[in-house]
Amino acid sequence: MTDPRAVSRPVQAVVLAGGQGSRLRPYTDDRPKPMVEIPGTGTPIIGHQLSWLAEEGVTDVVISCGHLAEVLQKWLETADLPVSVTTVVESEPLGRGGGLKYAAARLPHPDRPWYATNGDIWTRFSLRDMADFHTERDAVATLALARPRIPWGAVRTDGFGHITDFIEAPPSTFEINAGVYVFSPEFAGLLPERGDHERTTFPRLARERRLAGFPIPQGSYWRAIDTAKDLTEAAKELAAQGR
Repeated sequence: MTDPRAVSRPVQAVVLAGGQGSRLRPYTDDRPKPMVEIPGTGTPIIGHQLSWLAEEGVTDVVISCGHLAEVLQKWLETADLPVSVTTVVESEPLGRGGGLKYAAARLPHPDRPWYATNGDIWTRFSLRDMADFHTERDAVATLALARPRIPWGAVRTDGFGHITDFIEAPPSTFEINAGVYVFSPEFAGLLPERGDHERTTFPRLARERRLAGFPIPQGSYWRAIDTAKDLTEAAKELAAQGR
């Protein structure tokens, strides 16, 4: 029997892949950040993202390109892709919100919900569960929430001020925007033509209680690839998991 919730799950997605990746240099001197390979995998970040989206039921992806767009487009032309891909390139900078709106206009099903992800996110969790969470809360937009490990060791003290324990790289006590989203069809119309939706559209939806936050399940892998250290740590973590 078909799960009735499957009807409201997205089959289309936008990947935002236009960033400069300046903190990942020299890796991004000749390629955009999503084309950087995780050491030991032989596949760029965007390749892993497209595989994950396909596994979660996505059939069509629009990739918003920018920095060294031709490198990414050339790879897409020759790669064996698990989804149908369209690329868009902004003729002038539109900001994060404007760029997302510009890419969303190329989605094949404007009357259906869609996923979006930043092009530097390395993760695996159930997008289907996130889509169901989004539908159950009647949200216009849902953000995945992560608790990244802080890069320093922490200490635990008792009430008198004695140190009782040392904790290596503990998870943050705060949840952060994990860079993965579910959007209802009307969301694209709420995006600015130019500018940052995280300073305009998201706060507005939060005030109206139409913005939801989906905690990434405990034990699921998540990492934003921002620096060379992130690449090294991701390679170590994948090796430890035998992936």
